[in-house]
Formats: sequence, structure tokens, C-alpha cells
Amino acid sequence: MSKYELTIVAPVFNEEANIKFLYDRLTETLKGVSHEIIFINDGSSDQSIVQVKQLAKVSSHIKYISFSRNFGHQIAVFAGLQKSQGEYVVIIDADLQDPPELIHEMLVKVKQGFEVVYAKRLNRKGESFFKKITANIFYRMMRAMTSINIPLDTGDFRIMTQRVCKIVSSMPEKNKFLRGQISWIGFKQTFVEYERDPRLYGETGYTFKKMLNFAIDGITAFSQFPIRLVTYIGLSMGAFSLVGLFYALYSKFIIGETVKGWTSIFILFTLIGGTQLFCLGIIGEYISRIMNNVLHRPDYLVDETNIED
Repeated sequence: MSKYELTIVAPVFNEEANIKFLYDRLTETLKGVSHEIIFINDGSSDQSIVQVKQLAKVSSHIKYISFSRNFGHQIAVFAGLQKSQGEYVVIIDADLQDPPELIHEMLVKVKQGFEVVYAKRLNRKGESFFKKITANIFYRMMRAMTSINIPLDTGDFRIMTQRVCKIVSSMPEKNKFLRGQISWIGFKQTFVEYERDPRLYGETGYTFKKMLNFAIDGITAFSQFPIRLVTYIGLSMGAFSLVGLFYALYSKFIIGETVKGWTSIFILFTLIGGTQLFCLGIIGEYISRIMNNVLHRPDYLVDETNIED
């Protein structure tokens, strides 16, 4: 039997200005609901963990896990899911772009028999055009390249049953893509719609590099298309080379002409060389993920926590 009705999992990376506001809104929203709030400090360089520990002194609802360094957003969420003790578990970021007040509507839905209720964005306020368009392209690429029905225009903000939480927590892959893993699990899932707010304070910690790595993790975890693309490119280049060979033989022995100059040769070798490097890069991404799983290193290291094992 679960210890609480609800667990809130909130990853934190340099969010010292937002933590108190998140706590106040969660506390107001969850009045009358037995709950715990687990903050996961993902190697913040500001006073985030100090803010969380001060809240823990005045509220028994507050739990925290502080990593030894930055292990990444998905690992932070994963750690919170592992330690959750609620019958239902909510994932929410600490930047307050996702409104805590929506949890009530999500809780109603999940109690109707759904295993997962995710929040679908109608609009993304305060985000750049570049981020919006790249996210739009990424999720539609994922849908086209995989057989997993990953919902469009969603993030990690969702509620799930403890059953789903335990399944996700038992998945051993090192390169986490939790929204894909949750979709892969199946069961009855639905959504609620909302307008996403801009960040309350501070700047996002999701740099372009982190977004790119996140996209690569998602694609390589749930699609074999990139590795098959290597085969398709190889076959295409082989066919192209064969046509070139026949044309060269035809020019030499049938019409008695030879191709002069080095331009065509230079272009051909550049094309082949670039294609080979691109293919090796794709193969290398898959091999590096195999290596990460074979090494069996822990997903994260805890510096301090107030959660008893």
C-alpha cells in the first residue's frame, strides 16, 4: 500500500529563485491531499539545494536528493521516480512553466482508470521561435520514424500510477528518454490541454547542445531507422558508382571519348567521403550507447538526501 496519495517529482537545476514559488503553489493546490514533494538537485551551482533544505526544515512533505554533479534532467526525474511512495506520481519542472494547479484535473482523470495522464501544450509562451520549430520538427520526426505513439506537443509534465512508475524505474537503459519509455509501456493513457507559461525567473538550463543530445537519445532509443539509413545510403552509393562505371566504359570503348579534368573526380570522392563519415557517425552513436549500458556504472551518485532507504 502506498504511503501517500500523491508524489510530486521536481528536478532542479539552478532554480533558486523559483523553488519557493513552486512550493507555495503546490502546497495551495494539494490541500487535503496526502502528498510528498521530492526535489532532485541536479548539480546546481546556485543556492537551490539551500532553498530546498530550508523548506524541508519547516515541512515534513519535503524530500530531497542532491547529486554529486550534474547528471541531466532525465536522470534527475528517474531518481525521483525510484524514490516515490505515492499512489500517483506527478513529474513537474521547477521553472513554473507548467502550472501546478493543473494537477487537480490530471488527478481526476487518472482516478477514472487511466494509467497515465499527460499535459498537452496548446501554446508555448516565452519560448523562442527556434525552440518551438525544432521541437515541432523533432516530435513529428519521432512519430514518423518509430512505431511508438509518442504524443505530440508534450513534455514530461504528467501524472502516472505507481504501477507505471515502477515499470519505468526498472528499465535499465542509461540514455533515458522517459516520455518515450512511458509511451512504450502502453496501458490506458489520455491527456489534458493547457497554455504553457513563460519561466517565472531565470534562464532555461536546456541549451542547444542539451536539446540536441536529448533528441539523439530519443531517436536512437526508439528507432532503428538511422542505422537502416546507413544501409540505404550504401546501396544508393553503390548503384551510383556502378552507373558511373558503365558510363566511363561506354565513353571509352563505344563513343571513344574520355572525361577530362579533375572536377568530377573531386566531387565524387568528396561525396563518397562525406557519406562514409556520416554513416560512421550514426553507427558510432549506437555503439556508444551499447558501451554505456555494458559499463554498468550507476545512473547517478547522491551527495546528500533526507530520504531513508
